[in-house]
Amino acid sequence: MRNLLRFIIRYHFFFLFILLETVSVILIVQHNNYQRAQFINFTKSFQGSFYEAFGGIREYLSLRQTNRYLYMENTLLRNRMDRLLRNREIRQAGGYDSIPHRQFSYIPARVINNSVNKQFNFITLNKGSHHGIEPEMAVIAPNGVVGVVYATSGNYATVIPMINRNFRLSAKILKNGYFGSLSWAGSGYQEAILEEIPFHVEIQPGDTIVTSGYSAIFPEGIMVGTIHEFEAREGNFYTITVDIAVDYKNLLYVTVIRNLLREEQRELERISGND
Repeated sequence: MRNLLRFIIRYHFFFLFILLETVSVILIVQHNNYQRAQFINFTKSFQGSFYEAFGGIREYLSLRQTNRYLYMENTLLRNRMDRLLRNREIRQAGGYDSIPHRQFSYIPARVINNSVNKQFNFITLNKGSHHGIEPEMAVIAPNGVVGVVYATSGNYATVIPMINRNFRLSAKILKNGYFGSLSWAGSGYQEAILEEIPFHVEIQPGDTIVTSGYSAIFPEGIMVGTIHEFEAREGNFYTITVDIAVDYKNLLYVTVIRNLLREEQRELERISGND
């Protein structure tokens, strides 16, 4: 309290000046129509600028919620689209079933832990078995393949990303359909290696690489990346360096894909393999 009094006494001339200026402005505004109009215009302009700035800050702070809403809406649209495509395939095949069919369902999730600088990187999601997630489900982001679910608890799931030495993916060149095996060489989180593409196939940097669909995990045609460079190795096959489409250092929202027909496909393949 004593320090406050000392401060006021020390600067009392300044405070007196501010008080007198305020009184003068009030008197001028009250008794002069022109000055009153100018003051009101200034006040409204200042108020508008303040609200605009505050609104921009509030909009920025709400971006995460907005992104989450958009991602959930995108997941719903994926589910509807897959159902429609499945029904169209049935109709084109000459069949009809009154029960709607679909092969894939989509579960939105958020990344809560992530690593990019290890040889066996992992991602942790905020959804688990209570939300329908199981091991060996595909995980994608808006711009492409992320990885495969490794393990789950009730409320969490761990994912083996493409940037893990144990990851393997059947991928193909979009323009010609030739497929091979894609893996990670461990040299950087932005590049993968595509092998088993025959030497006679015409390829060039920039060609798009997508999932082949030759598994019970990933649907066909999901973006993987683009060809960065390539060279011919022994055995008349290319070794192709692929720029990964997903930026693992900026990964927040993902979608887990559940193949509703996976067990049926695997059981049939198991029986066929035993013959």
